[in-house]
Parts: sequence; structure tokens; C-alpha cells
Amino acid sequence: MAPLWTSTDAATATGGRSTTVWQAHGVSIDTRTLQPGDLFVALKDVRDGHDFVAAALAKGAAAALVSRIPEGVAANAPLLIVPDVLAGLEALGRAGRARARARVIGVTGSVGKTSTKEMLRCMLLGQGSVHAAEASYNNHWGVPLTLARLPATADFAVIEIGMNHPGEIAPLARMARLHVALITTIATAHLAAFDGLEGIAREKATIIQGLEPGGIAVLPTDLAVSPVLLRAASAVRSLTFGTAKSADFQMLDVTLTADATIVQASHHGARRLLKLSAPGRHFAMNAMGCLAVAEALSLDPTIATHDLGRWQPPAGRGMRERIVLDAVDDLSFELIDDAYNANPASLAAALEVLAASQPTDGVGRIQHGRRIAILGDMLELGEGEAALHVAVAANPHLAAISTIHCVGPLMRGLHDALPKRQRGEWVATAPELLARAATLVDAGDIVLVKGSKGIKVSLMVDGLRKLGQVSPKTRGAE
Repeated sequence: MAPLWTSTDAATATGGRSTTVWQAHGVSIDTRTLQPGDLFVALKDVRDGHDFVAAALAKGAAAALVSRIPEGVAANAPLLIVPDVLAGLEALGRAGRARARARVIGVTGSVGKTSTKEMLRCMLLGQGSVHAAEASYNNHWGVPLTLARLPATADFAVIEIGMNHPGEIAPLARMARLHVALITTIATAHLAAFDGLEGIAREKATIIQGLEPGGIAVLPTDLAVSPVLLRAASAVRSLTFGTAKSADFQMLDVTLTADATIVQASHHGARRLLKLSAPGRHFAMNAMGCLAVAEALSLDPTIATHDLGRWQPPAGRGMRERIVLDAVDDLSFELIDDAYNANPASLAAALEVLAASQPTDGVGRIQHGRRIAILGDMLELGEGEAALHVAVAANPHLAAISTIHCVGPLMRGLHDALPKRQRGEWVATAPELLARAATLVDAGDIVLVKGSKGIKVSLMVDGLRKLGQVSPKTRGAE
């Protein structure tokens, strides 16, 4: 197999100096996941990556990208020495993009970036080789890392681009040199750094600045800020998706079942039927955006629609699992793992999915199967964050939920606003609730865990899994 980077190519790309001749077949920033033959990039974050260079080389790294020779590492070790490691990674990413033949799709939005990226990966695999960002690698180091890993022979590349503050998206989009730019939606996320939804929309729309000549923007029509996005795309070709009649890809009807979403859509008057293997109205809308991307790339629409149906939600983003409590008597509960992130829009979507799910009666200690929600704080919502948490109590889908447990100081507002019949436990931190995980669920229940990453409700996901065995019938995978 041809190497991803040779010492000569990498030195030319970065302007650095290679101490030896080497070949790398991958690029890594973490010794825990590094594979033999990877180029280790010694980024500085919570810890200085230079402290791990010796361990990376011992684990089989082909070389290390560094700004100095680390202590305990021989001067003749395979190193690529540059003035600044992050700038070196960015240069490597730009060079990786420049030599690639791939058509590049950039994805941004307040909600659904990673799920949509994975939808696109699944959809594109039937029509060529695909390189896509790992996990949520969508920031100032994640985008260049994804580009540095891009094989020159890939047919498609899907780049996730995120932001926490103004001015972050456009430079990353320009680095990626996009053929298609997809904006999933604009919602109340990262409000602490922006002056309302219009400010978020203007920042998200800067992804359009990364389009190559002839590139296409794919935009949602149903938002109050959709005109902001459309104005930003006025100088380029655009395709739209949504429920509006004006949308190029119009979603006509959505039916949620226990384990699927059935979508009726129209494209220029022609009807389309799409079935996704996971319930969620938000998933259906993301799929409309993916079908618009398929048209932007002139792909076969029938193959694209079929392959989208194979997509499964990744872990932490709506993945569903059957947790077997007793294999002999076939006693189990269902777990919906949506614990990676949360804002009002994504929480509303998750509650709709839970409300549409059907528990099993007559199998547990409690006669009736229950819908249970474990909800953690939604972070980075700005000055109105307390009111946004209380407002969740008015969500109509809560009526179908038996018990709601709340985690975090902000979720105390929701807990106090709930009717007593639905009010479960409130705790300030996830470990406090984790200690009582076994008392919260029963066979036949369906349990949703949702919250921002920082509140660590993912600990509850792990704790609930440990109550039994994950069934091989689990729906969804990383």
C-alpha cells in the first residue's frame, strides 16, 4: 500500500526538516489510538504532545511532527521538526487537500453535523471511496487533521466544520476548499458567544466562503434565519431542503415508528419515499439535506436514497441499544444514547423520538413499561439559559413520558416546573445519579439519556449498560 506521507513530501508541505527517511500510513494526535506506521503530531492541549513522543515512537509511530527534540528522544529519531506544530499540521492538511482528487463536502450547523456527516458517508459509499472526519473532529485542529489523513485517491471527502466563537468557520472552510457546503440548521447553541440566532446564522453561512468556483450551497428553508443564509449564498448556486413548497427537496410527511422513520418527499414534483433505520424527525430533515448534496454532486438519486436507508445513528447521538437484564427470561430495556450534546432543538427532537417509542408492558416489576428521560444541562446558551431549561416543561411530547430525572444546576429549573407525577430525581452531578442507576429502570422500559458533553450524563449511559448485556440486535454503531 502506498504511504500517505513520505518524509520528503511532509517536509516539503510543512517547510520542516526530517531527521531521517520515513514513510507514514496514517496521522495521529493521540498515543492511545495511534497505530504502527502513523505520523504522531505533538499538539499542545491540556498536555504538551512532546511529552508523549517517546511513547509514540515506542508504539511504532513512523515519525513525530515536533517543534523541538523532546527530552528522552534521540536526535536521530524519526522526527519532522517545524517552528510550530499546529501550523505544521495546517500546512500538512492544505497539502493533503491540494493533491486529492476527491469532491469535498463541508457540513456545519447548530445541530446534526456529526449525524449528517455519517449519513453522507453511508450515502456516498455506494458511489465511490469516501474519507470522512473521525468522531467530531471539526475544530482548528480537527479539520486540518482530517485533510492530512485524506488519501489522494479518495472519490469523496466529508469535512465537519464547527465553531464556538465568531470567525472560526471561514478559515477552516477555505482550507478544505469545498465543492458543496451543507448547513443542517441554526438553533440556540453557543449563544454565550453570539448575539442571537442571526449572529449564529451569519457565522455558519461563512462556510460558503470556502466553496471552490462552481461550488454549491445546500441550505434549509424552514428557519426564521433562512433568509440570512440565502443572502449569504446569493453569489453561488444553491439547493434548498425543508417543508416549504419553495424547497428543491420538500419533506411532505414524516412517520415515526419504534425503529424507523418513513419520509414522503418531493423533488421538482417527483415523489420520493425514504426509510431511515432509526426514528427521528430531525434525522429525516438531515436526510433531505443529504439528498440535495447527492444532486449537487450529480449522483444517482436511486442509489443515494437506498444507501441512506442503511445509516444508523452513531454512539451518543441517538444510538439505540437493547440491554438484556435476564437472558433466560428475555427481560430487557431499551436505551437511547443521545448523551454527546444538547441544546433546545436537539432536546426537542430527542423527546419526540422517546414519545414515539413503545415500551413493553407486563414484563418487569412494574406492570406497565415506561418512557423515562434522564436529562442533563444544556450548556453554552448564554444569559437566557435558565429560562430555556424551564421552557422544556412546555414541550408537548413530555406528556407521554412517565418519569424525568434531571442532572445539573440548570436542569433544576425544569425539575421544579414538572408536574409531580413526572418529577423524578434531581442531582447536581451525574455520579450522584449513577449510584442509583439500578433503581431507575425496569424490564420493558425505554430510557433516553440526553445532555451536553460537559455535564457528563454519558456516565449514566455506561452505568445503564452495565446493568445487563448489550444485545447483538443493537441498532446503531460508531
